[in-house]
Amino acid sequence: MRLGDLSVSYVELMARAVAQSGYDPTEILRQYQLDEVKLASPDARISIPRFMRMGHSMISAFRLPHLGLAMGRCSSPSMMGIAGLLAQSAQDIRSACRAVTEYELLSSFNARGRSVFSTEKGQGVVSFYSISPYNDYNLFVVDSVLSGWFTFLSMVSGRTDLVARIEVEFPAPDYRDQYADFFPCEVRFGAERNALVLHEWALPLIVRTRCASTYSALKLLADRELERVRLGLSFREMTERAIGPLLNGQTPTLEQVAQRLNMAPWTVRRRLTDEGYTFQQVLNDTRRDLAVSYVRDTTLTLGEIAYLLGFGSATAFQRAFKRWTGEAPGRFRERTGRGYISTASSTSSS
Repeated sequence: MRLGDLSVSYVELMARAVAQSGYDPTEILRQYQLDEVKLASPDARISIPRFMRMGHSMISAFRLPHLGLAMGRCSSPSMMGIAGLLAQSAQDIRSACRAVTEYELLSSFNARGRSVFSTEKGQGVVSFYSISPYNDYNLFVVDSVLSGWFTFLSMVSGRTDLVARIEVEFPAPDYRDQYADFFPCEVRFGAERNALVLHEWALPLIVRTRCASTYSALKLLADRELERVRLGLSFREMTERAIGPLLNGQTPTLEQVAQRLNMAPWTVRRRLTDEGYTFQQVLNDTRRDLAVSYVRDTTLTLGEIAYLLGFGSATAFQRAFKRWTGEAPGRFRERTGRGYISTASSTSSS
């Protein structure tokens, strides 16, 4: 199981933000083997670890710690793929928020979780899952998502006052003053989640670009594409995807995984048995595969990886990793660390 991947439209967005900041991203794109052909491919994807390393390279080269915020400002519905176009044609802000989150899988997949729209005491909450622990490689990811959502809502409503506050899970970064330039509302750092909290009155507001016929046509397309993605997964893979977000400082139970799959535990057990697996096998294999990805493709410490995978200590994780791979994690990282970009027809390493 990989950590996840994204449409290359996010790379195009990053390059646009760098260019609008007065710099040329061409050389860094070349270093990551990305050219106009790959960026124009509708099926091309980039691994999340590789995307984060590229963002870090851009930030370091051009001294743009607020790159993620700039990316969000450059965002547009078309950059969000089918989900963005569907949301742009929705009737109201509530429906637009649902479209952006419910069809997110069509442009990105992350083993850590998925974005969600909900209501709390009448207010709308668009939340982005936790990708802690935070470091120089992933702050910009949260910034870009929150800023992108804010930009999108401003575009489709014609207003900048829909958001009551921004909640950011990580502590205030060195560039905290930049947030005031991007968000005309309270920004709360060190929060329990990453989210935009919308005023209650904002949810029924009419979307300026609404079009009922276009919305209906795009929703049919989006539903078909989402079903195609899901049908391409075995039940084992669906279970792995349910396990991933739950592996955050704990070892998930069959009951917890079944709840995420909206199934009874016995149904999950039976369907896995039909494919020749047990729940414990899938759980162990998911931890192993994610462990390999974390060690190979990220800069997380072994202690952080141990926590993310539900191990009681870094020592316990190291023992398990050596049992799985025959190699200590430090040595494995030194030997294999790399990322990848793929298309629907092939996957290549670089």
